[in-house]
Amino acid sequence: MSWGTELWDQFDNLEKHTQWGIDVLEKYIKFVKERTEIEISYAKQLRNLSKKYQPKKNSKEEEEYKYTSCKAFLATLNEMNDYAGQHEVISENMTSQITAELARFVQELKQERKSHFHDGRKAQQHIETFWKQLEASKRRFERDCKEADRAQQYFEKMDADINVTKADVEKARQQAQIRHQMAEDSKAEYSSILQKFNHDQHEHYHTHIPNIFQKIQEMEERRIVRIGECMKTYAEVDRQVIPIIGKCLDGITKAAESIDQKNDSLLVIEAFKSGFEPPGDIDFEDFTQPMKRTVSESSLSNSRWDGKSEPKPGSKSKGKLWPFIKKNKLSLKLGGGPEDFSNLPPEQRRKKLQQKVDELNKEIQKEMDQRDALTKMKDVYIKNPQMGDAASVDHKLAELGQNMEKLRLEAQKFEGWLAEVEGRLPVRTEQSRRQSGMYDTQNTSGVNNCAQDRESPDGSYTEEPSQESEMKVPVTEFDDEFDDEEPLPTIGTCKALYTFEGQNEGTISVMEGEMLYVIEEDKGDGWTRIRRNEDEEGYVPTSYVEVYLDKNAKGAMTYI
Repeated sequence: MSWGTELWDQFDNLEKHTQWGIDVLEKYIKFVKERTEIEISYAKQLRNLSKKYQPKKNSKEEEEYKYTSCKAFLATLNEMNDYAGQHEVISENMTSQITAELARFVQELKQERKSHFHDGRKAQQHIETFWKQLEASKRRFERDCKEADRAQQYFEKMDADINVTKADVEKARQQAQIRHQMAEDSKAEYSSILQKFNHDQHEHYHTHIPNIFQKIQEMEERRIVRIGECMKTYAEVDRQVIPIIGKCLDGITKAAESIDQKNDSLLVIEAFKSGFEPPGDIDFEDFTQPMKRTVSESSLSNSRWDGKSEPKPGSKSKGKLWPFIKKNKLSLKLGGGPEDFSNLPPEQRRKKLQQKVDELNKEIQKEMDQRDALTKMKDVYIKNPQMGDAASVDHKLAELGQNMEKLRLEAQKFEGWLAEVEGRLPVRTEQSRRQSGMYDTQNTSGVNNCAQDRESPDGSYTEEPSQESEMKVPVTEFDDEFDDEEPLPTIGTCKALYTFEGQNEGTISVMEGEMLYVIEEDKGDGWTRIRRNEDEEGYVPTSYVEVYLDKNAKGAMTYI
């Protein structure tokens, strides 16, 4: 079936239909384009979702991801990121393989359609012009024939009238002959034009128009085939990423199957194990005997009276099973614990110290790498002075050397504390086992040196007078939440000589030249406790500040 033979007289309808076909193609292009925008938006939202729930670096969240359930969740987030990437691939492939290609094809189609219909209109105008010529020739032939008939009738009338002269008759005869000749000429012209028109009209409707319409039909069929191919490509683009998406989903499933509840339980033990043993039995205290009441060494009472044999009537006992828990709360409230983590249980303290030693070793290695790089640069400058001044590197090398020395001293200090803790943990006596829940200052191993003296540790009663006379710690009662905790008094001021970035727990950042308040002077461990305002206080290296103590101010509490 050909449009040229079947639709030879439907030029206008074909023009409308082909325009409709192009509109359909453009509508499909718009559909695919919106699909690609949806895929890009979806991928972006998935990536943002994955990023939102990723653990922040150097945060508590990052530590939580040692558990298998959290690792599985992290793997899920990473797989979702890859999943989002596949949707970006869908968008890119649809844009390049469908949208861009179809847009070029539509432009070519419009140009081709315009050319075909231009040829059709040209052929139509040609046949219409010929038709007008034929009509004009026909009318002229008709007019000449009528004029010839009238001239013949006039001649015959003149020839029959006896009153007309012979000259008039001859004149009428000649006029009739002229008109007859004109009619014959018009007839011949009309016949010639008619014959030519019929030939052109046959060519027009059986050759020219069929050829043009055939080209238009082929163009339309190519459009139909092309849109079908694009629909296949549309499906194929999706199908290509299905295996990778399947791998992403398999990865999520594998991550879920890797969750080990027993392992997570062991990690909880490692994270929170104190290293203490449960406290022993409490001795019976017989108050029926009229004798001085004493508290046994295994008593868990936390109260202390300064030189008084009995508490005041109505006073509330502050004895708790695990006093170190209260110390942790106090440390958190005041902005951090002591530098040697002596406020923590032994096992947790060991882990913190080990972590600190590892961090310092990494810093030392980093400084060494920088020093090696600068040394190589200096050697290059010495060999090639035009590349730079070797002396300009000396200042940086000296600075690196000082930093490395400070870091080594710091590492040695923490390694000493770590060795002290690791050497003490296995040793267990009956008395220390019974008093392990107290975590007070009466442990004979002497662990609570250094910065622990800052914590005003709670002790237990003793019946030895010598110990009573030595205890000068004022009574400071803390409730469970430390609601009534009073801040330490100011004992002076200080000026920051250098900028210090307080990144560790219990430290505070200061800027060079900043004036601050001193609330606790150096106890021999190289740290001074300062306060900026009501909510900001912590420790800074003593060498980083210049201290001006107020002699008239009341000093900090005496620690033993």
